[in-house]
Amino acid sequence: MKPKTIIDSQDKLLNHKQRVAFHEAGHAAGIHFNNKARQLPPVFFNIILNISGGTEPGAMAYQRMGDDCIARLEGGRLIETLVPPVNHSDGDLTEHNDVFEQLTKEYNTAFETDIINLLVGPFSEARFVADTDDELFNHKLVNLKALENYGGGSDLALANDYLQSFSADQQQKDEKLYELFIAAYEFVNNDANWAGRQSLNWLNTFLLAVKILFAVKRLFQFLIIR
Repeated sequence: MKPKTIIDSQDKLLNHKQRVAFHEAGHAAGIHFNNKARQLPPVFFNIILNISGGTEPGAMAYQRMGDDCIARLEGGRLIETLVPPVNHSDGDLTEHNDVFEQLTKEYNTAFETDIINLLVGPFSEARFVADTDDELFNHKLVNLKALENYGGGSDLALANDYLQSFSADQQQKDEKLYELFIAAYEFVNNDANWAGRQSLNWLNTFLLAVKILFAVKRLFQFLIIR
């Protein structure tokens, strides 16, 4: 029989891997389904397993802060691939204004969606913990500050980097962040997405999506099954 300390240690490691899995699954599900729902172009992302725990310098990744980076999701951000619209006036002014307005709308939608997808990761981990512990899950208990307890430190830091270009006014930045925080919460709190009794549940739908991207077997075998 294994000593109790070893069993406890193994249980904690398994729980940690499960939390990381739900965190990264949240990012991936947000990228896939939020982008599609908002009619945004598909964007490449890749789930990286990092057994050694190191992170490449300058890597632009969704990843949990404060752990050994068992897994991280690289790419997946639309703003990396979209160029901010610049208002140059050439030719027909009306047509130009229409095009510029459309480009600005698309860029702003991508901007907001990237931030939502960042926040979906720690929210997903928080909901997994709440469900596991049979506790309440809502945006008042899991507020912006509390997301740091669910690996959200780097996600919040990146979201705040985005908001530096949104406005010079701190109140406007805070209001926009809260608006997108609520949108991320609603995505994760949607029972039809998370654990509906109809057809595929939220996690199984994620599994189907990452199978298409040839990542599911490696991710869940290492993070949960192993």
